[in-house]
Amino acid sequence: MEVLWLNLIIVFFFSFFARYFATPANNASIPTISLHKIYVFGSVLILALVSGLRSNIGDTYFYKHAFEVNDFTWEQVKNQENIGFWIFQMFLKRFSEDPQILIFTAAIITNILIIFVFSKYSRHFELSVFVYITGGLYLVTMNGIRQSLTAAIIFMATRFIISGNFLAYALIVLFASTFHESALILLPIYFLVRYKAWSRATLMLLVIAVVIVIGFDQFSSILFSSLEDTQYGHYKNFQEGGANIIRVAVFGTPLIIAFFGREKLRDIFPESDYIVNMALIGFVFMIVSTQNWIFARFNIYFELYQLILIGWIVKLFHEKEQRLVYLGIIVCYFLYYYYESVISLNIHYKSDYITF
Repeated sequence: MEVLWLNLIIVFFFSFFARYFATPANNASIPTISLHKIYVFGSVLILALVSGLRSNIGDTYFYKHAFEVNDFTWEQVKNQENIGFWIFQMFLKRFSEDPQILIFTAAIITNILIIFVFSKYSRHFELSVFVYITGGLYLVTMNGIRQSLTAAIIFMATRFIISGNFLAYALIVLFASTFHESALILLPIYFLVRYKAWSRATLMLLVIAVVIVIGFDQFSSILFSSLEDTQYGHYKNFQEGGANIIRVAVFGTPLIIAFFGREKLRDIFPESDYIVNMALIGFVFMIVSTQNWIFARFNIYFELYQLILIGWIVKLFHEKEQRLVYLGIIVCYFLYYYYESVISLNIHYKSDYITF
């Protein structure tokens, strides 16, 4: 865990100085700043190294084992589901038999794409990066490697959600779905998030979520029956309980602040409606996941937008209050990180390369 604490400190300071030495951006569409590229690169580098050089956490062992035992010939790969991820591994195995190349390459791509989008759309870049770690998503990228890589690829399509270019967005989603088929859920969601935030259409999502929770047994029976003949059919017997209510509260708090400051948010960040809607859909999945944790896995596609939102909420307060709010975010998420990583999950980071 010491490596992860050190990672948090170093990455936060790199990302802080990236904004501290920033210059006004020449972008009439999104009023933001141009970050200092050297410090942004430093943030990505540390995140990628710590993630990519690990030897444990979550499914890491199983990904490494699968890489070792498979030959990744075209005959083997062409009949696989999620063929994009198999081709990705086949390409890597031509360079090295060491499974660490898979972990390291996936970590580099995932973190570069995520941090790049943060740098484009978050007003307080360092807060988004800080909560990326302390909110638990960085840890998730070390667990579900394939889905995290898929989510990072789709996250790059944020610009096409904002510009309304469905064709470009759909092409990226379809490509990402070759890594993880669940990405296809993002195709119809494009049309939902193009509405104004907090409209009747989006607020109905919260009502639907509550209804699903109340009638979860009936809902899950219908859902898993429809998925019975797919690769997700085995989730019918998935019994790991529901998501922690504390996590749901942590996820929902930025949205509550965004709701009360919605007019100011639209004024300082005109494209915020799309970001808020994506985060709101993630919150819906979090509510439903209180009944079964499997639904929280879909949230990885939406939680990234909540992190952009966190980078703006400080600006929704009066100028005299902003410093206190900023510090409050740091302290609260730091405590949450300690609770989740040390008390709840008892995370122990191991690496064959980073040892001290």
